[in-house]
Amino acid sequence: MRNKKNIAIVAGGYSSEIVVSLKSAQGIKSFIDPEQYNLYIVLITKDKWSVQRENGEEPVIDKNDFSFNDAGNKVKFDFAYITIHGTPGENGLLQGYFDMLNIPYSCCGVLSAALTFSKYSCNKYLNNFGIKTAKSLCLKKGVKLGFEEIISELGLPVFVKPNDGGSSFGTSKVNSAEQLPAAIVAAFEEGNEALIESFMPGTEVTCGCYKIKDKKTILPITEVVSKNDFFDFEAKYTASKAEEITPARISKELTEEIQSLTAKIYDCVDAKGIIRVDFIISPEGEVRMLEVNTTPGMTATSFIPQQVKAAGLVIRDVMTEIIENELSDNYGKESGI
Repeated sequence: MRNKKNIAIVAGGYSSEIVVSLKSAQGIKSFIDPEQYNLYIVLITKDKWSVQRENGEEPVIDKNDFSFNDAGNKVKFDFAYITIHGTPGENGLLQGYFDMLNIPYSCCGVLSAALTFSKYSCNKYLNNFGIKTAKSLCLKKGVKLGFEEIISELGLPVFVKPNDGGSSFGTSKVNSAEQLPAAIVAAFEEGNEALIESFMPGTEVTCGCYKIKDKKTILPITEVVSKNDFFDFEAKYTASKAEEITPARISKELTEEIQSLTAKIYDCVDAKGIIRVDFIISPEGEVRMLEVNTTPGMTATSFIPQQVKAAGLVIRDVMTEIIENELSDNYGKESGI
């Protein structure tokens, strides 16, 4: 039997999404086969990088080679499963670090991560490929834009959210001009840019996808029914506040259209590993994309595990496929194959 590879499940980050990231790390650890791999949760914060041992010890990561000392033995990682939702794991920073160290990882590379992390830039990019999205404006800190101008361009209601954040932190639904200032302030508290999007009524759905070699697997679609005004943080992470229905209660034609769009978006952004794309279906049946998630939530009750189960797949097998695919690709690069 081969030596077990050391897998770092990289969690934490510098944003409010750290709480979600830590839950995803525990989910991923439960999904990966411990008989095949040595599993370690690596916590990255602004203050420290450390391994979270079950005995409470927190060995410090040596950033020079992404290793740690275990009772006098140097442990180096063979693979990083990045599950940081937000900076520095979702925007390309960690991907660049791992590229320099030649350590394979679970998600897309630097350029794709940077592109998809900026919701506004990603939407504008995908518009060029015929992907429909909401009308939007992006505000940078210090740049003034009149509220009348925003409302004239986008109408009401609008959604205001951090352009470089997720999990609905700092996200507000704005129904009047008087609500705009506070909503913009809340968005800037979570990110460096505020995205303002026109409201799109309809049915919210989400679809996962992953690719192994030339085989792309498009997962069943989940329908999201929020009991709040929209799918906010409370609705996302409080079971009683939302229904998540897999497969979605939509027609075969809409199902095929959304799965086809998800596969197209995967290729357009040059994704890797598992992604999830959120959509809204208008009452007239028009499909518009909401957001691309290149490091989707992976708790036991997250969308992706639900969809994997609905597809008749085993999440442990999916994790093994993804890890082995990247390890073999990296071996090929090192060997010049």
